[in-house]
Amino acid sequence: MPAKQLFSVLLMMALLAGCGGSRAVLGLDGAPSQSESGAVVPVYVATNRARSDNLSLPYSAERSQTLNFAEFDIGIPKNHRPGDVEAASGRPDPARNFAARSYRQISDRQQFVRQLDAALLARAPEDREIFIFVHGYNNNFANSVFRAAQIAHDYNVRAVTLHYAWPSAGSLPLYVYDRDSTVVGRGGLAETIEIAAQTKARRIILVGHSMGAYVVMEGLRELAQTGRGRYLKRLSGVVLAAPDIDVDAFQSQVRDIGELPRPFIIVVSRRDRALDFSRRITGGHPRVGSGSDIALLQEKNITVLDASDLDGGNHSVFANSPTLISLVSDNGLMRHLIQSEEATVTDTLLADGGSAIEGAAALIIYLPARILGGVAPVGRAR
Repeated sequence: MPAKQLFSVLLMMALLAGCGGSRAVLGLDGAPSQSESGAVVPVYVATNRARSDNLSLPYSAERSQTLNFAEFDIGIPKNHRPGDVEAASGRPDPARNFAARSYRQISDRQQFVRQLDAALLARAPEDREIFIFVHGYNNNFANSVFRAAQIAHDYNVRAVTLHYAWPSAGSLPLYVYDRDSTVVGRGGLAETIEIAAQTKARRIILVGHSMGAYVVMEGLRELAQTGRGRYLKRLSGVVLAAPDIDVDAFQSQVRDIGELPRPFIIVVSRRDRALDFSRRITGGHPRVGSGSDIALLQEKNITVLDASDLDGGNHSVFANSPTLISLVSDNGLMRHLIQSEEATVTDTLLADGGSAIEGAAALIIYLPARILGGVAPVGRAR
């Protein structure tokens, strides 16, 4: 391989590393540390990763044809900085690193529904929601479950956190393996949505990041195409963050799904260098998350958040931007979008001057065409 081409490949791999970061371990193997973590976030897991006897990673990169279920208590370190996942590749120190405090396998689907219901009923009625998070490319199991816990903690998610873990290899060179695994993983996500729909949850919010957004679209497509479209109506909102999806493929998925769940929100960034490299290695086709055709998304009745100018606009800006975390946590931006999507522009937080954080870069929000009657941006939250 010519030196210039090798350099480009290595640079691409370094940029895409943002999807997973260092190779994390859960910390379940070995003697427990005497150090205490800060907060503890319960995370329920549905996964078609195969079970492993290795407690540092109890679910491997191998593919399972059936779903496995579990519950983890994830400790957040006292020194945690919002947006970061302070993981360790060796035995974690709970005072400094994310670490699993407990792990309980759940035997079957029926028991999983019962435990989700118990967690829901332990909350105030207004908080009886399920937040489903689907991870992206280059995540081992620990990376992805820690990210789910970090988002739930930093965004002050009061819902029950349900993480769907598809079998990513968790290895930079295995992009194609992960691509193939999204096809394997779509059926498991469709079943996970069906399970959530059978609980006593008042609302179900589904969030997919990067390649996980492709899993989300394929999972929704499978439900629509297999006579289970009624479960789509139980979704109270879908968010795709930096979706690594070819624009043409996305349009085909939307056609097959039919009516998308509402609201349907996509977070894009023109500065997402990981998606730029994904575009190059997939034949030059633009990715949805790059924001190359926002008007097209609006025409599909999708709300678009342009995060290009938020804290660098990187590939994981939705999870690690202090500005976005502040906007959502302090002002309820995402909740307002999800619960009041049909509100008029003047009634929302999206109008000029409606929400301000001193010193923050502009977040541009584009509302669906059916609300605006056009495709112009609504305004900025600063």
